[in-house]
Order: sequence, then structure tokens, then C-alpha cells
Amino acid sequence: MSERSGRLMRVPRWLRTVRVRLTLTYSSLLFGVTALLLAGVYLALSSSISAAPLDPVTVKKFETEDGHIVYKPGQEFQAADFADVQEAVNYASLQTLRNYSIIALIVMFVLSLAIGWWVAGRALRPVGAITRTAQEINASDLTRRIGATGPHDELRTLADTIDSMLARLDRAFSDQRRFVEDVSHELRNPVSLIHTNVEAVLANDRSTIPERREASLVVLQATRRMRRLLEDLLAIARSRSEAFTDRQVDLAGAVTAAVREYRLPAEARGLSVVERSHGGPVVVGDPDALQRIMANLLSNAVRLAPAGSTLTVGMGSRDGWAWAAVADEGPGIDEANQERVFDRFYRGNGTSGDDAVTDGSGLGLSIARQIAESHEGRLVLVSHGRAGSTFVLWLPDHAMNRSAGRTDSPPEGDPLLGRRMDPPFEE
Repeated sequence: MSERSGRLMRVPRWLRTVRVRLTLTYSSLLFGVTALLLAGVYLALSSSISAAPLDPVTVKKFETEDGHIVYKPGQEFQAADFADVQEAVNYASLQTLRNYSIIALIVMFVLSLAIGWWVAGRALRPVGAITRTAQEINASDLTRRIGATGPHDELRTLADTIDSMLARLDRAFSDQRRFVEDVSHELRNPVSLIHTNVEAVLANDRSTIPERREASLVVLQATRRMRRLLEDLLAIARSRSEAFTDRQVDLAGAVTAAVREYRLPAEARGLSVVERSHGGPVVVGDPDALQRIMANLLSNAVRLAPAGSTLTVGMGSRDGWAWAAVADEGPGIDEANQERVFDRFYRGNGTSGDDAVTDGSGLGLSIARQIAESHEGRLVLVSHGRAGSTFVLWLPDHAMNRSAGRTDSPPEGDPLLGRRMDPPFEE
């Protein structure tokens, strides 16, 4: 520890507070202003009037006796002219003013300390409330607020800003806590399945080959589900970081790549995939992330669409916004659940009858919306009741200049309407 730090540690803590420094500042200002005023008055008076100590003349008293002037010893007196007396009065007044000014300065110094201490305490009262609230806050309880009152000054603005920050932190911690609980719940089921099946096979030395094969299939399905969940969790982590590499992307390439990836799984379920697209729209973003949005949309459509139905995938541009959409022919989403489909771990009730319907992680649409918003876009659902649903990704079309007519927000409605009967897209 340095010598200066040692000296500071020996100073009482209350002398090192902001309130003491503000008190000394206010007191110095008040004392300095008062001293300047009194000094100015004294100098103005001393320079405008003539003042000097009285310097009288000793006058001897004489009397006339028998026609002679006779001096009377002991009967002397002091005499001065009127100007000298006036200067003496002025001098005495200046001396009195000086003495009272010194007394006033001493009193003012004491009063300035008291006034400075009170003003500093009143000014720092919101800071004290902020400090107490911050000391009472911990990671498990972010519900406390400062709740500052009084005029809307800088300290009130600071307190309100900290309250807003605490509210955002509270929401973030609540979301994180809920997210961890949901992830734990989603991982517990496949882990339990793996543990139960492996334990049953190992505990029974007489288990047959079909029984072992059945247990292996259950374990394989559970591990696949865990892998998809972990991939989705990684995508969420990347969407919240600065891991995306933004560059110009031809949206048609991302759409075509996703369609190519899910064409075979769709055919395995008897689904027909039709593309209604045209080139042109250019967006700025991460190509892998944009392809993941389309992959998540197609994955949900392949899992949930009724066997033998048609999936329509399209892309284009409207009002300065590039769009890519995936439409299915069922089972539809009721109005009450149209916003919930974007919640984490939400799973609707599919009607296709396949086991694959419930095989998702419940994170696909949530991840897709987060990625869309990180690219200054939107992911919306347009429901057609039992006739199916269309998920539309809207992104700013950078092939068109903003001044050429891009609207502030994406258009409404289903851009695929009227395109489902168009000729298929040719690669």
C-alpha cells in the first residue's frame, strides 16, 4: 500500500464522502461571495470618502485681568476644524464597518457550512435511495424499484433510468430462469428414456435380440431428439451474439437450399413440395441463419401437414420488402394459439397421425423469429383456418433503394395468394 493510500485510510470515512465535498464546495462559494461583497463595499466607501484619525490642536486658555492677558495653567483644551472632525467620523465608521464585516464573515462561514450540508444532503437524497435499493437487490430478486419522486431533474431521470434497467433485467432473468426450467424439462424425458431402457437391458441377461433392438431404437430416437434440442439451443445462443456475418444474400439461394434439404423427408410422408419463386430480392444478413429460418419452417410443415397434401414455398418482393413463405394445407392453427406458436417449447396438436408430429424440440419457430428480428425483419403467421397456414419471412430488400418506395413496415397478408396456381419455379 502506498503512503498516500495509507494517509487516506486514516481519514475518517465520513470526511471522504461526496456530501462533505459538496458541503465544502457550497460553503466556499457562499463564503467567497460574501467576502467579496463586504470587501467591495468597504473599498468603495474608503475610496469615496475622506477618512483619517482626528489630530486636534491643543489650545491654551487665556483671560484678561486688569487690562492684561493672563494664561491660566491647566485650562487647556483640544480644538479641530470641521473638516478634520468629519474625516475622523468617517474613519471611525470605516473601522466599525471593518470589525462588523469580520464578525459577519465568521458567522457566514458557520452558516455556509450548515447550509451546504443541508443542500448537499437534499441533493444527494435520490442517490441514497438508489444506493439502498441497489444494496437490497440480488440476482434472485430484481423486483425492487427506486420509485423516485419530486421534480423531473437529472437525478429523477437517473433514478427512472435505473428503474427501467432493473425492469429489463428482471424480465431477462425471468426469461432465463423459465428457459432453463423448460430446457431441463425437455432434456429430462429423453435422458430418463435412455436410462430406463439401458438399465432394463443391462439388468436382464436373458433379454432377447428383438428386445435389445427395441431398446436401441428408443435410445436412438431419444438421442436424436436431444441432438436437435442442443442444435436449437446453439442457434439461440448465436442469434443473441454477434456471431452472424452480414453480407448480401440472394434470398432465392437460401430458399432453394432449404427445399432441397427437406424434399426427400416430404416425399417420405407423401407430401408434394411446389416452389413459386422468382429471383431478384437481395437481403443483408447471415446466409446460414436465413437458411435455418426456412429449414425450421419447412421442418414444421413436413411434420404437421396431412399426408398427401401439398407444401408451397415461394419468395418475391413487395413494397421494398423481400419475402419468403411456406404454406401448408393443414391442420390449421386456431386464433387463440396463433401467437403462442412462436413461444419456446410450444407444441400444437398435429393431426397427421405420425410420430414425427411430436418429435420437434418446440424451439424452431422461436429461433426463426429471433433470427428474423436480428436481421431487421419480421416472421408472421397468416392462418387460413382449416385450409392451412402460411408463415412469411419479411426482410428489407436491398436490391431496391429505400427512396424507391420501401414502406416503414412489411405489408400485411399472404403474399402466396394468387401464386399457388402459377407455373412451378424452374431452377
